[in-house]
Amino acid sequence: MLFQRFDRLLFLAKGGKTIYFGEVGQGSSILTSYFQKNGAHPCPPDANPAEWMLEVIGAAPGSRSDIDWHQVWLNSQERAGVRNELEELKQGRLQQVTTVGSNDKASYREFAAPFMTQLLQVQRRVFQQYWRTPSYIYSKLSLVTGSALFIGFSFYRAGTSQQALQNQMFSIFMLLTIFGQLTQQIMPLFVTQRALYEARERPSKTYSWKAFILSSVFVELPWNALAGLIIFFCWYYPIGLYRNAEPTNAVHERGALMFLFIETFMLFTSTFATMMIAAIDTAETAGNVGNLMFSLSLIFCGVLASPSTFPHFWIFMYRVSPFTYLVDGMLSTGLANTRVICASNELLRFNPPSGSDCGTYMKPWISTNGGYLISNTTTTACEFCAISSTNTFLSQVSSHYANRWRNFGIMWAYIIFNIAAAVALYWLVRVPKTKGKRKNKDEKNEKVNKEKEKE
Repeated sequence: MLFQRFDRLLFLAKGGKTIYFGEVGQGSSILTSYFQKNGAHPCPPDANPAEWMLEVIGAAPGSRSDIDWHQVWLNSQERAGVRNELEELKQGRLQQVTTVGSNDKASYREFAAPFMTQLLQVQRRVFQQYWRTPSYIYSKLSLVTGSALFIGFSFYRAGTSQQALQNQMFSIFMLLTIFGQLTQQIMPLFVTQRALYEARERPSKTYSWKAFILSSVFVELPWNALAGLIIFFCWYYPIGLYRNAEPTNAVHERGALMFLFIETFMLFTSTFATMMIAAIDTAETAGNVGNLMFSLSLIFCGVLASPSTFPHFWIFMYRVSPFTYLVDGMLSTGLANTRVICASNELLRFNPPSGSDCGTYMKPWISTNGGYLISNTTTTACEFCAISSTNTFLSQVSSHYANRWRNFGIMWAYIIFNIAAAVALYWLVRVPKTKGKRKNKDEKNEKVNKEKEKE
C-alpha cells in the first residue's frame, strides 16, 4: 500500500544504472506489465510488487537474473517515450521564452506561484493546523471564559454607588490582566511554525516569507474574535454595565460599542504577540519583553493613578500606552450618563446653620461642585452625596464619553501598527539578505577588474 502511494518510480540497479523510469499504475499494473513483457515471471496476486521487482532483477537475497535489465531499458519503447517527452518539454520552454521575451517578469519570478496564491494556500494550511490542534483552541477559549465569568460574578450586578463605580472600573482593569496569558499561549505555537518554515519551506522556495508572517497574523484573528464574543457575554452582562445606559435609552448602542472595544482588545493582543515573537528566537524571551511592555502600559493607563499625579517625565507613557485609550473607551461607554446613588456609608452627614434647611444651605456648593441631598427640606442631620452623576466620576480619571469613537479608531491604529511592525521586524532580523550582499560583492569585483585592466 505504501509503494502504491507513488505515481512514478526511478528504479536504479547497482552502479546507478537505470532499470525503469515511469508510471507505477493502479495496483502497480504498469510496472509489473513492463517487467513481465520483457521476460520476468508473473507477479503473484498476493505478492508485494516492491519485493517482486527486486527479486526479478536479482537484487533480492538468494535471487539471480540472466537478463541485463539495464540494456532492456535502453532498448525499450518506454525509454524512447521518456526522451521524446523531455524533448517536447525542452522545445516548449524554448518556444515560450522566444514568444514571451525577456521582459516577462512572470518567467523570472522567485516563486512558482504569484503572491496572492501563496497567501491563500498558506492561510488555508495554517487554519487546518490550528483546527488540528484543539488543545490550543480549547485552552484559549477556556482561559477567556473562566476569567470573564470570575470577574463578572465577582462584581455581580454592581450598582451606581461610589464604591460600585470603583468596582466597575477595576473590573475593566482586571479584564486587561489576561493579556499576558493570551500572548504566552500564542508565542510558542508561532515559534514551532516558524522553525518548520525556516528549515523546510524557505530553503526550497516553496512560498514567500511575507505569506508566512501574514498568515500567522491572520489565523489568530478569528479565534480571538470568537474569544472576544465569549468575554462580552460572560463579563458585560453579569456586572450589569448595560443598566447604566438605560436612563438615556442607549442600551443597544453602548452594548454594541463595548463589544467592539472588547474585540479590539483581543485583536490587539494577538497582533502584539506576533510582533513580539516575530524577530526573537525563543518564546520565553519574547514573553518577558512583552510582559514588561504590558506592565508599563497597564500601570500608566490612568486607572491606578490619574495622569495629574504622574511625574512629568512619565506623562509620555500615558499618551503612548494603548490601554489609555482602551480603558477610556470602555470605562466611558460602560459608566457614562447615569445617576450616582450613594450607599448609606458614603453619605456625608452634618447639621445646617440654625434657621436654615439643608437645601438652602448647600445650594451654592451644589451649583458649583455638584452632588445632591437626600432631603432638601430637612433642618437637621443633612445627608449629602458628593457625586450626582457618573460623568463626574469619569472626569476624575480623565475619561470622557465624547471620546469613545476616537478611542475606538486609535485602537485600530495600534492593531495595524502591530501587523506592520511584525512584518518589518521579521524581515529585518530573520530574512536572509544574501542577494544584496552578493550584488554588492559582484559590483566590487567588477570595479577591481576594470581598474586592473586600466593598469
